[in-house]
Amino acid sequence: MTYPNTQLFIAGTWQDAADGKTIAVHNPSTGKEIGRVAHAGKADLDRALEAAQKGFETWRDMPAIERAKIMRRAAGLMRERAEAIGRILTQEQGKPLAEAKIEAMAAADIIDWFADEGLRIYGRIVPSRGNLNVRQLVLKDPVGPVAAFTPWNFPINQVVRKMAAALGAGCSILVKAPEETPASPAELIRAFADAGVPAGTVGLVYGDPAEISGYLIPHPIIRKVTFTGSTAVGKQLAALAGKHMKRVTMELGGHAPVIVAEDADVELAVKAAGGAKFRNAGQVCISPTRFLVHESIRRDFVAALTRHAQSLKVGDGLAEGTQMGPLANPRRVSAMTDLMQDAVKNGAQVTAGGERIGGEGNYFQPTVLDNVPLSARIFNEEPFGPVAAVRGFEKIEDAIAEANRLPYGLAGYAFTSSLKYAHLLSQRVEVGMLWINQPATPSAELPFGGLKDSGYGSEGGPEAIEAHLNTRSVSITNV
Repeated sequence: MTYPNTQLFIAGTWQDAADGKTIAVHNPSTGKEIGRVAHAGKADLDRALEAAQKGFETWRDMPAIERAKIMRRAAGLMRERAEAIGRILTQEQGKPLAEAKIEAMAAADIIDWFADEGLRIYGRIVPSRGNLNVRQLVLKDPVGPVAAFTPWNFPINQVVRKMAAALGAGCSILVKAPEETPASPAELIRAFADAGVPAGTVGLVYGDPAEISGYLIPHPIIRKVTFTGSTAVGKQLAALAGKHMKRVTMELGGHAPVIVAEDADVELAVKAAGGAKFRNAGQVCISPTRFLVHESIRRDFVAALTRHAQSLKVGDGLAEGTQMGPLANPRRVSAMTDLMQDAVKNGAQVTAGGERIGGEGNYFQPTVLDNVPLSARIFNEEPFGPVAAVRGFEKIEDAIAEANRLPYGLAGYAFTSSLKYAHLLSQRVEVGMLWINQPATPSAELPFGGLKDSGYGSEGGPEAIEAHLNTRSVSITNV
């Protein structure tokens, strides 16, 4: 199918960059250029900012029920267009078509939930301490235009979480979406535009990430910043936002531990955590990465996980039966090779995969490493690829200590049939999201965010709406 070139969306219109500059987009399955995306300059950003302010003033003053109707129409359009959008997403990002369509459909559910949640933004009346002529009000107001910066691994999901929460709260939003995967988030924006969102309420730009963030974050029009990406970049953007007293939500890197206790159901653990590990070729912020398995069952677990990895069909995401697509770019392939070599050098054993596949495209084998020492880089750096690293433990307290050793605290997994262990793990594992005896099940109604160097704030649940609201008190004396 034809892959579309992608324009900027500013003040309700699709347009090229003012200077005509574009960036190439490549298909990770072939490495070949498939399209171009407009590269915004300062003039484009100024127009987008002005539009965001005007859009905010219109959207803020619209009754919440009317905003919700527009959002639900956008959700309906996403469902109608999911097949076509999924094909675009697979071409530019590489994930299997089934996963891409699920991402588009899930976006609709997220929009619907935040449309409804926006109807439940309540203030309150606080009784006066003595003067009955005084009425004390607590008001919740939208904070203002939001600047959102999103990554390439889930180009629809990461945008829609930010957009739906902002719009549900009554804010406008200007999205800097990923240049590597520009067309699928553009289709999300198109759904909102076609649904009737007022001009300027949503905007979309692409370009040099450092230049755009450096210009948007300090700008007085922007009142809230939300970012998903690496911890290193997140810290820089949070510091810049802090310098200008901007509210911030940060969803940053992770290195998710998987604790498999001696009483765990090994088959369940492999099916759930193994499936999550190789989803989107491991390019998932909440992907299981450090497998901590009790020594009494480690051999059985590794054997089962190895069989699972070897059974996966790797190929073009549009091909029938593909279960894992390519990595996003050649840099990720090189990173996997480096991590593999370092782990083996430090004593790890390769039980499945471990090599690049072919010469065309960014393919890497689903890989399992056993007996990985703590000194290996892969147990200390987020791999962001299809490599599962396993090591054993003797006591559950040792596994918890290892789970908490790194500064990351985004997601974690555990498998046990013991209520005692489940309670201990839920209390002691330092992550923002913990799944016990199941795969990851993030949803719009649950908080989505991390602890420590994995960021702060939430992109799910009522907490996501709250992050876009100012809380004010007003006292009125009747005269």
